[in-house]
Amino acid sequence: MTEAPAQAPAPVVHPPLPLSQAMAYMGAAVVLALAQGLGQGFVAANIPPIAGDLGITTTQASWLMAAYMIPRASLPLLLIKIRTQYGLRRFAELGIIAYVAVAFASVWITDFRSAVVVQALSGAAAAPLSTLAFMYMLEPLAPEWKMRLGLPAAMAVMMAGPTLARVVSPALIGDGGLTGIHLTALGLAMVSLMLVFRLPLRPVPHMKVIQPLDFVSFLLIGFGFAGLTIGFVMGPILYWTDAPWIGLLLAASVASLALAVAVELNRAAPLLDIRWLASPSMLHLTATLFLFRLILSEQSAGAPRMFQTLGVAPAQMTGLFAVIFGASLLGGLACVAWMRPNRVGALHLVALLLIAAGAFMDAQATIDTRPAQMIASQALIGFAGMLFLPPAMMAGLIQALARGPQYLLSFVIVFISTQSLGGVLGSGLFTTLINHRQAAHYATLTEQLATGDAPTAQAIATRAAALAAQMPDAAARGAQAAAQIAQDAAAQAYVMAYNDAYLLTALIALGAAFALVLHLLRDRMVLRLAPPVQADKTQPDATP
Repeated sequence: MTEAPAQAPAPVVHPPLPLSQAMAYMGAAVVLALAQGLGQGFVAANIPPIAGDLGITTTQASWLMAAYMIPRASLPLLLIKIRTQYGLRRFAELGIIAYVAVAFASVWITDFRSAVVVQALSGAAAAPLSTLAFMYMLEPLAPEWKMRLGLPAAMAVMMAGPTLARVVSPALIGDGGLTGIHLTALGLAMVSLMLVFRLPLRPVPHMKVIQPLDFVSFLLIGFGFAGLTIGFVMGPILYWTDAPWIGLLLAASVASLALAVAVELNRAAPLLDIRWLASPSMLHLTATLFLFRLILSEQSAGAPRMFQTLGVAPAQMTGLFAVIFGASLLGGLACVAWMRPNRVGALHLVALLLIAAGAFMDAQATIDTRPAQMIASQALIGFAGMLFLPPAMMAGLIQALARGPQYLLSFVIVFISTQSLGGVLGSGLFTTLINHRQAAHYATLTEQLATGDAPTAQAIATRAAALAAQMPDAAARGAQAAAQIAQDAAAQAYVMAYNDAYLLTALIALGAAFALVLHLLRDRMVLRLAPPVQADKTQPDATP
């Protein structure tokens, strides 16, 4: 079968909307972004309450996160082509109707199986919302403001959604279980439905771009992404070597992705332009996005889980996450003020240095550390995250559009896969490192806490004396005191493990910053040594 290369239509430049309409469209973008961001954050932030509500273990509840992330990582492969072939309005309306239907179904979840199915459908329905949020933010703006204002504004709200979910979840749960969370998600979905139908996107040309082999490539890539997601979500929980099926699944995922690459390289109209993605500039951008997503796992998989281990309730962490949310929005505003194509490297350097500084501060944590002590460091990391991602996406979009509209899909897939898969892989690797370091530190501490050791014996005696009023039996008091000290040692081992991970994150950020400085210096030297371009005097001056 031969495929005719289908060129995507050139982007249509619409005139900017009046201020009142522009504010309405940008407000709709905020609602759409928060709807999808809160939906993802509600799952990640409430695994223990979800497990209790469904009567399952937290290990089983972790499957819900995997079920949600699988379609989020793979479905965007086809969304751009579907939108191009069937039109923006139909894409927007059907996408938001599906999201409302799934949000309504989530209210009636009663068992684990239905929860997994609904979460998979939620991830699939939320994927179009990310695209719609971008479109509604960019729709009313003049071309010169789409990159400078629309892109960072949309990303700031979308990336801050999961953090905001941790702020509002304790108040929504209260004493009523997860009903408040489900109803909030349903309410946002219904408001989004109203906004999409009330504020239609302006039409753009559409044409037939979907080819039969697109579905073959999609299935191969989708299976590969799904396998990686499941492996890195469940691997640290079940422990990699104790679950042989994880290794088999990861191997099958890599084989599926390799087969997808082979198929795409031999197509006239590929779903992904592998040759362009393998070019040095795109490999550099992909590695940068992936590395940064891994580094940011310090915030998503670090502080929240450390405080959970130390017994800090979610309601006690709302202030910390509120500050992170505000810092992320400030990072988006900073991009609006300073983001330019020639400043991408400088903004990335500042972001890496801020992350290194925040991670070094976190590495001083102790068993008595509480959220208030990490506000400054986590705010730096939240600000740096938004200082990095919009310039990186702008650089990729400029490269893609310079090659032609058909390259836009390839870049969007790179960006989404590095962020979705990078977040899952980063969290999995971070958790695995914590587990290994905690076991090593705990073994060392238990050796030091041998009962024959004089300081340990004194500590046990002190604790036993404090329990005298509650436990008259001396042997029972001694056993209880020893158990308390062992429990403190386990908590201390976890804190030491997290400190190791924070320190490693800081060192990686500093190493990346050093490599970036060398790269910028090389580019500057090449520019200075390049011969000046001579204007062709035989041609008329075309400068407007």
